[in-house]
Amino acid sequence: MAVGDYYLPYTSTPFEGPEKLLEIWFAPSPAHVPDAHAPKNGRIGLRNVPKQVWEDMLDIVKCKVLSVIEGEEIDAYLLSESSLLVFPHRIILKTCGTTLNLLGLPRILEIAHKFASLPSVYRCFYSRKSFMFPERQLGPHREWKDEVSFLDAIFPNGAAYTVGKVNGDHWLLYLTTPGQSGANGEAAPSSPNSFSLSPLQSENEGGNETNQTLQNVETDTPFTQDYTIEILMSNLSHKARECFFLAPPVQDAPSESPSIIGRTLSSTIGISDLFPPHLTTLDAYAFDPCGYSSNALLKWNDGIEDGHNGEGYYTIHVTPEEGWSYASFECNVPLSTSSSSSAKNIPDLHTLIRRVVDIFQPGRLSLTLFISNANNNAEEDEDETAVEAAQRTFKSALTAQGPVSCSSGDSITGDGSGKDDCMWYKRTDKINYQFGGYNLAFASFELR
Repeated sequence: MAVGDYYLPYTSTPFEGPEKLLEIWFAPSPAHVPDAHAPKNGRIGLRNVPKQVWEDMLDIVKCKVLSVIEGEEIDAYLLSESSLLVFPHRIILKTCGTTLNLLGLPRILEIAHKFASLPSVYRCFYSRKSFMFPERQLGPHREWKDEVSFLDAIFPNGAAYTVGKVNGDHWLLYLTTPGQSGANGEAAPSSPNSFSLSPLQSENEGGNETNQTLQNVETDTPFTQDYTIEILMSNLSHKARECFFLAPPVQDAPSESPSIIGRTLSSTIGISDLFPPHLTTLDAYAFDPCGYSSNALLKWNDGIEDGHNGEGYYTIHVTPEEGWSYASFECNVPLSTSSSSSAKNIPDLHTLIRRVVDIFQPGRLSLTLFISNANNNAEEDEDETAVEAAQRTFKSALTAQGPVSCSSGDSITGDGSGKDDCMWYKRTDKINYQFGGYNLAFASFELR
């Protein structure tokens, strides 16, 4: 396929783009895994689990490994339905469609115990956007209450929340906090403390604005600094969708691999430039007849100027069919809410949001920033927390008026005409939560 030769005749039964996201921490940091001071070939903890073992677990979930990139701190598996990210002390399993994400959890607990001597769970998070086609889901994923029941059977004191409009776009979250060990066998997870929920503030002006606090007591090791931004987009424009459909094969022409097509497409539409290329290792895949997935590992020690360093990731997954088009972006690299001074640097939050939205041109989108208290205690400006700064940035990136550039360079989805290709939005929801050890900023927007 020559990138640019796109067509959209393909139709199919509906596909569920919104992913189920399971994240399990077996220790508060890589330094806390049992073999932290005795690496094998430079690898510790869960990164010593053989690939075949993960593949056997994924058979339960009903997805396959397409490729893997191995970094200094993270192994990123690109899956037939999204991504698996393996750190020394935690695992992230993100799957779309009708995969059975949660059915992989018991096996993951066994793997951690057997192969990494990690018999208990430090924290567990499970989240997803509201499904487009819930009636097509299988197993415990048919309804949110069934997913919660499944998790409650493993984690005696987990807590479940619905963030956003129940009759509109909303985000579902289940989480535990560090606590005493449970009694569910050798891979017993930690039991989180109990929560109480009380509203702090409620406004309704041009959309819903809510602030809520969850009170609990953390008794164990302080949680490692953590940061995750998600941009969940639906109703992608025709222009944005068309490049994710493969052209019909040309007779007698040599075929290109899905990985080569994926990398070429990534470069053509600007995904390769979301972060500085010299800091990025990208693994991309173009599906036949349509669809796209990518994992990227990011070195950000020389891209951020506030003393943070390490290896991070981002993932992108695209379902381009009309009627259920969807794209997701997730990243764990801490992004400043102040303007980035150089193209060589990691982009600031405003710039990244605008770059992602310019590529996918959604009709609706939700943004979530899930950030540990260690991050949120550092105020960006006087009397402004990191979550409040993020909400301000969400709004300025998506609702700004006047002579504002869409991104740091030319438009990456159009003809290079700059801000004329911008799509502007109105905010329909703004919600802040304070959890035990974490804070959440959630906002939803729709096209004006």
